[in-house]
Amino acid sequence: MKDIKVGDKVIGNDQPIFIIAEVGINHNGKIREAKKMIDVAKKCGVDAVKFQAFTPEEFIADETKAYTYKSQGKEVTESMYEMFKRVELSKTDFKELSQYCKKKDIIFFATPQNVSNAEMLLDIGVPLIKTGSDDLVNLPLIKRYASYGLPFIISTGMADLGEIEEAVNTVHTVGNDKLILLHCVSSYPAQAEELNLRKMKTIKQAFQTIVGFSDHTKGTTAAIAAVALGAKVIEKHFTLNNDLPGPDHWFSINPDGLKRLVQGIRFAEKSLGSPIVCPTTKEREMRKIARRSIVAAKDVESGEKISYDNIEYKRPGTGLYPKFTDFVIGKKIKQEIKKGELITLEKIK
Repeated sequence: MKDIKVGDKVIGNDQPIFIIAEVGINHNGKIREAKKMIDVAKKCGVDAVKFQAFTPEEFIADETKAYTYKSQGKEVTESMYEMFKRVELSKTDFKELSQYCKKKDIIFFATPQNVSNAEMLLDIGVPLIKTGSDDLVNLPLIKRYASYGLPFIISTGMADLGEIEEAVNTVHTVGNDKLILLHCVSSYPAQAEELNLRKMKTIKQAFQTIVGFSDHTKGTTAAIAAVALGAKVIEKHFTLNNDLPGPDHWFSINPDGLKRLVQGIRFAEKSLGSPIVCPTTKEREMRKIARRSIVAAKDVESGEKISYDNIEYKRPGTGLYPKFTDFVIGKKIKQEIKKGELITLEKIK
């Protein structure tokens, strides 16, 4: 699995975790709100912000179809078309947001719903493409997106291993080897018993790809656990305020939570460290203080033999460790040793 370069970032097994703040539609169709979210994401330390690019007429067949979701503590039922139309952003909007992200030094990209949206993003200039779990089995669309040659992220919610394999093979048919697969549970919010984070290891082994986690849980625990299990990309929905109107705000992470998430991920990745079992530099110093050495239990005269009666084990650990007791028993003392003094090789015959 080779590293994948995205803008000025590199995603790979020996690289820092790539953290995506999923803006999605939580801007509520307002550019000002979208820019505030970019500012917050940058301040929190994420690597990228991701939006959703769509044209409602192109993916909703029945404009009267009702859609029920949770918002502001109650259930809301309205036309799915009207809801998406209300939060739709134009090419001009996306171009403005892309430029704003460049100014703020944060990566901008989006999940396109259709080819027209993808080509709009390409024209603006995005460094990667992502498709959501809903389109994992849309192989013609997967093939088209992969053909752009950009790094390609696919979420795998709702899929079995065979369906993921079909998508991966489709990407490979056009020669795109810059693929990242995100384990995902398409529940909102996803519960702990649904997560099965070990699936990431299966996916990584089966397809030899970089893996990550698109987190739909509430809180930060699952994402940090995913990092410990090998996720190199973490994606998380966020909002400026959980009480804003809209279908995704209530389960998204707020700014304080996003900050904690980034801090937790950075702590976790540092904590993973090296598999080599040896003490750290600070531990080497600590064991001089904390471990015990063989010391004289009382004053011992020159020529006197060391016995179990005239030794004991006390700090510091800068002398002979207790494991060398059998070696020193019966040895003669070269010179007088005072009570509590370390018994060292230089002091015995």
